[in-house]
Amino acid sequence: MTGVKEARPRGGRRWAIDLRPLGVPAYRRVWLGNGVAMFGFQFTAVAVPVEMFMLTGGSLWVGLLGIAGFLPLLVFGLWGGAVADARDRRRVLLVGGGLLWASTLALLVQALFRVGSPVLLLVLVAVQSIAFAITSPARSAILPRLVPAELVPAASTLNFTTFTATSVFGPLTAGLIFATWRTDVGLPIAYAVDALLFTVSFWATLRLPAMPPEPDPDHAAIPRRAGLASIVDGFRYLATTPVLLLSFAIDLIAMVLAMPRALFPEVAHERFGGGAAVGWLYSAIAIGSMLGGLTSGWIGRLRRQGLALVVAVAGWGLAVAAAGLAGQLWLMVVLLGVAGAADLVSSVLRQSMLLIYAPDRMRGRLQGVNTVVVAGGPRLGDLRAGGVAAGFGAGVAWVGGGLAATALAVLLVVAFPALLRYRAAAAPAADRD
Repeated sequence: MTGVKEARPRGGRRWAIDLRPLGVPAYRRVWLGNGVAMFGFQFTAVAVPVEMFMLTGGSLWVGLLGIAGFLPLLVFGLWGGAVADARDRRRVLLVGGGLLWASTLALLVQALFRVGSPVLLLVLVAVQSIAFAITSPARSAILPRLVPAELVPAASTLNFTTFTATSVFGPLTAGLIFATWRTDVGLPIAYAVDALLFTVSFWATLRLPAMPPEPDPDHAAIPRRAGLASIVDGFRYLATTPVLLLSFAIDLIAMVLAMPRALFPEVAHERFGGGAAVGWLYSAIAIGSMLGGLTSGWIGRLRRQGLALVVAVAGWGLAVAAAGLAGQLWLMVVLLGVAGAADLVSSVLRQSMLLIYAPDRMRGRLQGVNTVVVAGGPRLGDLRAGGVAAGFGAGVAWVGGGLAATALAVLLVVAFPALLRYRAAAAPAADRD
């Protein structure tokens, strides 16, 4: 095992983000590769909607990109989790990464040759979503094999903080490309940057050791298969573990009832006169998550993680509700930032509990469920917010959603207190490459 010295943090180090996982070479390479690749992906995330709007001149086709990305994620996220439990996870990452890389190169080629097909864009976005759904469960499930169990919360925090940082700075950098060059020139540049930066992630995956499934002591003689029965088995296990089931449930409640982003354009226009206000609203939650991650050294020392998770979800809902009442843009941005910081805490705690509580043989499938929940919850929240706003106004949809999410999450864990009683286990560290 790669040794990581334990030291009692002092002063500001109690709050600063815990960097000890970076002392493990395998994790450090994966973290660097994923961070660079996520930054590059933001260029494509901006370029595809820009190209679609340029081709069609309407927002309907841009909206269809969301459906093209979500439906494959819903199906292949669950299957990808089963594959991660039945196959060598390094090989899964390589195959899925190759598919993701190929789809990005296809976007580059069609932009260079100016194919101009909205349908082709939808197809390529769907392929990218399939590749992401296959790789995401495996990428998360390998974490406990890379670092000691006591460093899993810190490693999860580093991952989430890096993702939110790329979500802030990636789109801003992509915007500079389109501000500097014409759209037809900027599109291939953006896709080329994404394809080039993804090579770092592919290199990091190639450097990983083989990660075949660990033997199941209860069914050692039965070969694992990545089929429907395996997926059902994962749901059956989840149904018998109230701690994990409740952690998924309150996250869904938080995202479906309290995600306000579908209301940002309307609120920015009506309260703040449009303009740059909408950009600040869309970036506020990610900025809060990033700052929360940079001051997250205390999260790894929490023992009553279940209670802290509930407090973080309640804090998210209350901060969102308060932001909906704000009449000044700066105050709304600050409160959304507070909500983003609470979301960072809840995400890290839920991921850490999932990785440590679940046995290795189930981690892929549960990460598949997590992928669907994390990706699907906000999209359902967009639908909920838009529907309620159409009937009762944006204020009711925003403030009422935040308050309802807090109340329902608290009622759920009071009625089923297994999550409140959960404490971080001092799992023994195993040898890791």
